[in-house]
Amino acid sequence: MRTTTVIIGAGHAGLAMSRRLTERSIDHVVLERGEVANSWRTERWSSLRLLTPNWQATLPGKTYAGNDPDGFMTMPEVVEFIGSYATSIDAPVQTSTTVTRVAATETGYQVITNRNVWNCATVVLASGASSVAKVPAIAAATPATVSSVTPLTYWSPDQLDDAGVLVVGGSATGVQLAEEIHRSGRQVTLAVGEHVRMPRSYRGRDIFWWMEAAGVLDERYDEVDDLIRARHVPSPQLIGTPERRSLDLNALAALGVDVVGRLGTIRDGVALFSGGLANTCRLADLKLNRLLDRFDEWEHRADAGMVEPPHRFQQTTVGATATLEIDLRRRNIGTILWATGFRPDHSWLDVPVLDHKGRVRHDGGVVTEAPGMYVLGGSLARTRRSSYIAGASQDTEALADHLHQHLSSSTTHRPSSIGVFPCTTGGPETLG
Repeated sequence: MRTTTVIIGAGHAGLAMSRRLTERSIDHVVLERGEVANSWRTERWSSLRLLTPNWQATLPGKTYAGNDPDGFMTMPEVVEFIGSYATSIDAPVQTSTTVTRVAATETGYQVITNRNVWNCATVVLASGASSVAKVPAIAAATPATVSSVTPLTYWSPDQLDDAGVLVVGGSATGVQLAEEIHRSGRQVTLAVGEHVRMPRSYRGRDIFWWMEAAGVLDERYDEVDDLIRARHVPSPQLIGTPERRSLDLNALAALGVDVVGRLGTIRDGVALFSGGLANTCRLADLKLNRLLDRFDEWEHRADAGMVEPPHRFQQTTVGATATLEIDLRRRNIGTILWATGFRPDHSWLDVPVLDHKGRVRHDGGVVTEAPGMYVLGGSLARTRRSSYIAGASQDTEALADHLHQHLSSSTTHRPSSIGVFPCTTGGPETLG
């Protein structure tokens, strides 16, 4: 079978790209291993809500139309939002279609699936940046009596036994699950390494309002000093709740969660931790205050008329004596939850464009080593908003333009020979 473009993944990014290609009269197909919004349906815990407020729920041609713009969507609401979007744009999605190989050909790419084979001039990788849980090698030393779970396999505290839980990782996922599991009545220990502290709101406005207004979300990948490091900065310690509350290490410690330093290794059933928690927290507090300084400076220049004056949050409190080791058996820890990040799964990509960690090398979503290949999603893919659902609007606008120009300028793939017609749309349109 032949089409001009194959989009792999029918999540928000793949569907946004489908809309952009339709606007440009570029024939295409969207391949999805499960159902539309499959990862939101099957790989998220039951209580999860988006980190971004509903007013940021924007995709090309679609904005949030509910009555709670300052709220945070539940997972069923996200699935409905994305599913209704796929219907409204009449996306050419083929569900239950698993891609098993993508390879280059003389005229573009061949995409092999469990159902059929597609030949295309261009291919868009939109299968997500969080397909696989990153579990460190030290997990292999977990005692046989201790269960290991990841955020992709965790659904609720009900699936855990009644013993204590060690949550490894202090980013958004780690702090949320540490709180949820602790509230279920289990004793929780949270091992924290580098993290990004961030309040839910500041001076009466949601933190994403500030990042939008002050231009933080619009910072481009080619404007940062160290792109590799910037793309691996942990997700901020945030939670979306009806109460719009903040969740940080101070809040968790006040609940009774035992906060310790970064997990270094497990040896003979004993977990060994870094003694640098105080320094790690001090650095996170410093970076938070720098961000708030930036917000205050922007507000002063813009004369935005904020009601609340500038203020700073209590420093992270750390015990005088660091916990350096915990005997998992004596502490009665029955589960380790590895909230240590995620990575994409491109094991089916038979094109030499992956780095040593299995990530696609690209320049703002353009895979320069494989002309006609594009990748969507991920931290700082194009801007800081690329991590969130709303980022797909801007990213797909730019990449669809590049894809269209690639087709138009290619000596091998002339638009007249592959069903590409002149662009029929104008400028860009603007979850998480």
